[in-house]
Amino acid sequence: MRAPVALGPGGPELFLAVDPGDTAKPLHAQLETALKTAIRSGALRQGSPLPPTRVLAAQLGCSRWVIVQAYEQLTAEGYLASRAGSGTSVALAAASALPQLRMAPAPAVRVDFSPGAADLSAFPRGAWVRATAQVMATATPADLYYTEPTGAAQLRAALTEHLSRVRGLRTSPGQISICAGTTHGLALLARALADGGHTSVGIEDPGWQRLRPPFTAAGLDLVPVPVDRDGLQVHSLARHPHLRAVHVSPAHQFPTGAVLSSARRNALLAWARERDGLIIEDDYDAEYRYDRRPVGALQALDPDRVAYLGSTSKTLSPALRLGWLITPASWHTAIVALRPGSDLGVSVLDQLTITHLISSGALQRHLRRARARYRDRRAALVGALARHLPDAEVEGIAAGLHLLARIPSQGDERQILRAARQRGIRLYGLTDYQIEHHASAPGLVLGYAGLTIDAIDHGTAELAELVR
Repeated sequence: MRAPVALGPGGPELFLAVDPGDTAKPLHAQLETALKTAIRSGALRQGSPLPPTRVLAAQLGCSRWVIVQAYEQLTAEGYLASRAGSGTSVALAAASALPQLRMAPAPAVRVDFSPGAADLSAFPRGAWVRATAQVMATATPADLYYTEPTGAAQLRAALTEHLSRVRGLRTSPGQISICAGTTHGLALLARALADGGHTSVGIEDPGWQRLRPPFTAAGLDLVPVPVDRDGLQVHSLARHPHLRAVHVSPAHQFPTGAVLSSARRNALLAWARERDGLIIEDDYDAEYRYDRRPVGALQALDPDRVAYLGSTSKTLSPALRLGWLITPASWHTAIVALRPGSDLGVSVLDQLTITHLISSGALQRHLRRARARYRDRRAALVGALARHLPDAEVEGIAAGLHLLARIPSQGDERQILRAARQRGIRLYGLTDYQIEHHASAPGLVLGYAGLTIDAIDHGTAELAELVR
């Protein structure tokens, strides 16, 4: 048992692992071990007073002789100090932390072209604080209790209206599951697929690496499906007769920046109907399209064949760990059944805060400002590439938080990446996201959302020197 011991009148409690009923080890020896552990770990600091022997004996329900014997032994070993009139206190300082292995310091990052990250310095702190204050002022006691694992009803209702208006989704609050980001949603869906008899899932190649572990953890085999300038090569799915699920980002593919063409959208839906399959639509950055309105969500064309994923990672911050999974009715039942055994949902207060941002229009105002900022930064990067690397070919649509620059040369992509990182330029290439090797010119996946226009120009100029 762990007995709580008060360290003086009104002082904090310390839990000591002692059990008066344990006859295998004398109680004074148990107390010595427990006190040594507390001193070594720093739970009892040097100079901390210990209770008088009579007080501690009463707290532990034992004789005073047990405490006296333990104190005397620890004093003899140097753990405790005892002086007449001053009582007993800790004499030994906590053990120092274990020495850390010395590692060569990584080069300082001067220019960060990492793709996929929003400008976190522009997080709408004021709007978030105001929304949080409003939530705390109006939350009922029921709002502060556990909610359904699928999420707060207020947020699911707000998302139904919001996603219908901005992405054309056809859904209802009862089909929405609030999750801790896209990977959590994928993990739930992958488990449901495995339980439903699926053995594999198609994924875009190249594609975002972090989306693969949720599938493999559920026991599903990954089937790489090539991507070109029109998006997923749907005809390639016919080579895999047992495949009945595929993950795709039709509005803006990562990392190529392609949009799934109209013909392929229709072909993919026809494939899903023929196979009795499921399309997993990852709408990860559809809020950011700069040359026209973004294409509508694939889910709107066939809600019975498409599961839809979205999150706040690109619109607000990945630190919120908040996303949504919208599934056909048959799959939603399976998802709901999985939740109680794995999690009790996402922070209700954060869900209510997001609800307020949506319903008050604050989220839309933030997105309008973000779109203008990212549009300018993408234009600055395209211009810098034209000046410093005129042979580079920019692929993909004017959207999102990154672009793909092909370098039509005999240069080695890995060599370029190593040289860039040695000079403090954080950079990723197309091969970082491939599963199967596809012969192509070197491709640099350049994120621009978190860079100033000056940093974009200077970083691109340095990059051009490396490539040359």
